[in-house]
Amino acid sequence: MNIAIFGAGAWGTALALALSEGHAVRLWTRDAAQAVAMAASRRNTRYLADVAMPESILVSADAAAVAAGAHLALIVTPVSGLRQTLALLPASLPLLWACKGFETGTCKLPHQVVEETRGDVPCGVLSGPSFALEVARGLPTALTLASRDAAFAQAMARELHQRTLRVYYSDDLVGVEIGGAVKNVMAIATGIADGLGLGMNARAALITRGLAELTRLGVRMGGRPETFMGLSGAGDLILTCTGDLSRNRRTGLMLAAGEKRDDILRELGHVAEGVHTAREVEAVAAGLGVDMPITRAVCSVLFRGVPPREAVGELLARDPRSEA
Repeated sequence: MNIAIFGAGAWGTALALALSEGHAVRLWTRDAAQAVAMAASRRNTRYLADVAMPESILVSADAAAVAAGAHLALIVTPVSGLRQTLALLPASLPLLWACKGFETGTCKLPHQVVEETRGDVPCGVLSGPSFALEVARGLPTALTLASRDAAFAQAMARELHQRTLRVYYSDDLVGVEIGGAVKNVMAIATGIADGLGLGMNARAALITRGLAELTRLGVRMGGRPETFMGLSGAGDLILTCTGDLSRNRRTGLMLAAGEKRDDILRELGHVAEGVHTAREVEAVAAGLGVDMPITRAVCSVLFRGVPPREAVGELLARDPRSEA
């Protein structure tokens, strides 16, 4: 299969490396200088400098050339770049996206952006617990591919399944997207708790209650409860909240150390989607009447100037209630 990957960040490059074992892969970057450098060095020195890229992967800043003859497009940009990247694709080209979050300003999930701009083209999301560096190095990883078209999900999962990349399929598109979006907010909260030295008990409590919070919103939006117990829910949440490669967890650690949001984002150099997603999740939850205290606490630190320790104190001071 000919696969056109749009987005040459860490995750896009990692997927290009993994999928090139069984497919012809072209990789698009909006930065022409980066395309030239990657083609010459056979490395993405900006994001994955330690991993060599095979000669079989074509890298280009020409979107039309990358899409030409493709059987599938895979969009691997931040959610903020999804809409403009969709405009580069042929109208009938089947597509998957691997971005996680809500669109800023519209509070739309990626599939809503796709439906709004592409109609009923065969499409779906690829999500799950996956650090780009580990995928690029060929370490075992399992993901979920979800589409409202169950046959498309199953067919694409079979095509993308690789030696060290196990792909499961689902028709719960909304549930898989919600899991991928909200877990990043919970990872910021867990990073704050770890940075404040609150201990393993607090970390376990945050992850567990974060999963409950994520599930409440996801079910309210139409996702299935069992999806949130799977790879794109609990799996991605656990990895992002505990792994040292998590940019969102690192954001929380830096907030706990007293660093400012904008300084952190500049220092990271990569997108920490949880920062941009948190405000949208809070707005969506409020509009649906879903209680999400951890999300509110993260937003209070990120956007309302509340010190991290004070935000944690407010969470701990909440009245006892049923765990359900």
